[in-house]
Amino acid sequence: MSSNETRCNWALDVPEAYANYHDSEWGIEVRDDRALYERICLEGFQAGLSWWTILSRREAFRELFANFDPEVVSTFDAEAIARLRGDNRIIRHEGKIRSAIGNAAATLALGTDGLTRLVWSHQPETQSRPATGDQIPTQTTESVALAKALKAANFTFIGPTTAYALMQACGLVNDHALGCAAGDRLDG
Repeated sequence: MSSNETRCNWALDVPEAYANYHDSEWGIEVRDDRALYERICLEGFQAGLSWWTILSRREAFRELFANFDPEVVSTFDAEAIARLRGDNRIIRHEGKIRSAIGNAAATLALGTDGLTRLVWSHQPETQSRPATGDQIPTQTTESVALAKALKAANFTFIGPTTAYALMQACGLVNDHALGCAAGDRLDG
């Protein structure tokens, strides 16, 4: 972004990597099973933590989770779990690690492009961008339905709030505040 463009308030006075995430990734459509699987895992790891905590560890997550290849991650065994729990470059919560492994198997069970179809079937028909960050919901009717659909497909660590964060991150909704240059480009 140029210096005269505006950002959402949450992307001001933050580390450059966080601002870059806001400018070039958050809200951009993701329609790829592997990329959606990665986002589901990262959103699950984020539960109870700041997004910056996850974003700053993203490359380590990618390294340790085989670049979020569901075919590889679904084969992780007790030895792999122990290795992951011992690596302080990531969040070492055993439940979240096991969830990422189980979610890999759930992704594969949906078949080619199945996760993409499932997630995108919950895109709201209409929406309006928030004037301020205070107007952004933490969950919606669609995120409740998405969380239920993912749980029915054997995904774990995904509730309505996490599902809504996924929808924001993957472009199902554009929650950039009005006047934000990144959001304006998405509306473009």
